[in-house]
Amino acid sequence: VRKYLADGVTNPYESEIAPKLRDVLTSSVRDHLVSDVPVGIFLSAGLDSTTLAGLASEISSASLISMTLQFKELSGSLMDEAPLAAEVASIYGMQHTTRTVIGSEFRNEINSLFASMDQPSIDGANTYFVAKEAASMGLKVTLSGLGGDELFGGYPSFQQVPRLVNGLSWFPGLNFVGKAFRIISAPVLKQLTSSKYASLFEYGGSFPGAYLLRRGLYMPWELPEILDPDFAAEGWQKLELMIRLNETIEGIANDAAKVSALEILWYMRNQLLRDSDWAGMAHSLEIRTPLVDGTLFRKVARMKASKKDLAGTLSKPLPDAILNRAKTGFYLPVREWLLGETSEEPQERGYRGWARKVYNGVS
Repeated sequence: VRKYLADGVTNPYESEIAPKLRDVLTSSVRDHLVSDVPVGIFLSAGLDSTTLAGLASEISSASLISMTLQFKELSGSLMDEAPLAAEVASIYGMQHTTRTVIGSEFRNEINSLFASMDQPSIDGANTYFVAKEAASMGLKVTLSGLGGDELFGGYPSFQQVPRLVNGLSWFPGLNFVGKAFRIISAPVLKQLTSSKYASLFEYGGSFPGAYLLRRGLYMPWELPEILDPDFAAEGWQKLELMIRLNETIEGIANDAAKVSALEILWYMRNQLLRDSDWAGMAHSLEIRTPLVDGTLFRKVARMKASKKDLAGTLSKPLPDAILNRAKTGFYLPVREWLLGETSEEPQERGYRGWARKVYNGVS
């Protein structure tokens, strides 16, 4: 990944990108459609999956099967992707299903979801439920648009991280000032907003630090507050996270390429691909990712291609509502569902009570 991102852009003219990008995308989608059983596609209102749907419909002689999740809590809001996904499916002649997930179903499935997850994750529930729907339709193989944001600069991090670094890296003595600011401000900021704001100056002046601010659930100084302090200190030291993040972008000059490397090698590889793996396996479903392909990456990494370039590869264009839609991410109302539990006390699941006794030394 670092090698190809460090090589830089070899196609500087936008007019040259479209045909080359279309060729390499079409080749990857065609390869991932090879199957002796029907192939479905997870369809949202994002540019990644809708572009895949369009390309797949051009390639496949059979009508493809697509599916989208919908949530009652989001119905009619900008977060509701179902109407636009259905419109795209209609444009490309797909057999489309919209699956509505409600809170009671989520609560009934939560133990199975956790068992399938195996190790903690903050994501994957969406893939779990859409994979469940695909399996209920008899599908064994589906395509996913995973990887498009990392490769084509679709995340806010592609703007936020370089802007933060470029705005702070010139500041003299930033590390010392940042630590002092964090110590003074953290007690107040934690009561008012995200505690990450206390770490802006301490971590925001470098790409590894700014990326940690963007993606980390907790900052390093918070870990002793939620874990045993000695355990947290030893784990942080052995992890050597900042060194490893620095190594990720070593030799890469372009700011966007640095963020792409960080997103691919940390967020996509360690979380998104793993979540797709367990969520698909939970329902005996093979989830294929045409945008996470070695041959495609080696060619696309050298292009200065954006999400709009991705969408521009289609013979039959996407509707303007898709092209001009602000990125929302795939949101599940999990918080609302969990708060909607009917019991007076939150349910204690798994071995948490036993683990607490062990930690406290209670036999």
